[in-house]
Amino acid sequence: MTTLSQVRAAALALPETAEDAPAGTVTFTVRGRRFATVTRTAVVQLRLGDDDVARLLAEHPTASRVTRGDHLLGAGVPLADLDGQQANHWVRRAWLARAPRRLAAALLAADGAEPGSVGDLPAAIGRPATRALAGAGITTLSDVARLGDADLLALHGVGPRAVRILRDAANG
Repeated sequence: MTTLSQVRAAALALPETAEDAPAGTVTFTVRGRRFATVTRTAVVQLRLGDDDVARLLAEHPTASRVTRGDHLLGAGVPLADLDGQQANHWVRRAWLARAPRRLAAALLAADGAEPGSVGDLPAAIGRPATRALAGAGITTLSDVARLGDADLLALHGVGPRAVRILRDAANG
């Protein structure tokens, strides 16, 4: 079982995601395009491509199609029927389906980023931090310097050790 908090963390870890909470629902957008909504009845509705909708429906018997008229928008599944890892996966797939191509391509490229290969970021921060920073478009120590520690720690994969190494490298 997953929660709104898990969906929120997964969504907000993705670049340029915004959250809105109109009329009891919680909506996540990327550059103004909705990709996930958690309804008042604890169903996460995901804007997905046709192939992903088919996979989600096949994997989760309680999932249902989300349509507007005859147009397929995506699929919805009760939060209680998803575990955290599944929620992370499907929220990311929905984000990729709705994000602008260049932004999605940058995130996918960051998935393969290796320590020491991104701008002037130090290799010592490790693979998870390197990928998280690259995925957020943070590729230089000057990018890091413009952010506070809380902003860096909010990125999934960046921990206190990585922040300390980044600060030392930026000041050194």
